[in-house]
Amino acid sequence: MIEKNEIKTLVEEFLKKSPDYLVDVIIATGNTITVEIDNDNGVNIDDCVELSRYLESKLDRDAEDFELTVTSAGLTSPFKTHRQYKKYEGKEVEVLTKKGEKVKGVLKSSNDNNFTIEVSKMVKPEGAKRKTEIKEEQTYNYDEIKYTKYLIRF
Repeated sequence: MIEKNEIKTLVEEFLKKSPDYLVDVIIATGNTITVEIDNDNGVNIDDCVELSRYLESKLDRDAEDFELTVTSAGLTSPFKTHRQYKKYEGKEVEVLTKKGEKVKGVLKSSNDNNFTIEVSKMVKPEGAKRKTEIKEEQTYNYDEIKYTKYLIRF
């Protein structure tokens, strides 16, 4: 079976001089390899084709057969790298915590340990007749969440 680390090394070697970066390598049964890449400005099809051709040239089908797919990280797919959090700063995201709490807000900042989102809440101040909107920042460690993904609004 083809090793995940071998594919990761080849991809990172190829992408070294590129604005693209590796998001994930998935190897399923039957040597079905899926490589997900991303770019701060979006991945185009030519980037995927070039990487696919490079990997095909480095792997030996005669020694071990495989199926290869090179794709961009989906727009609505959960974030898998810290760089994806950076990419979406200032955009609206949805977070599902491991406790089952779903939160929607604007991704304000992120670093290697955690990220902060700004959440809007409707609260009724004491003595007031109507609720007013307040904004509150919430910080989450990466190990506290199941997923974070970009919210598309129309």
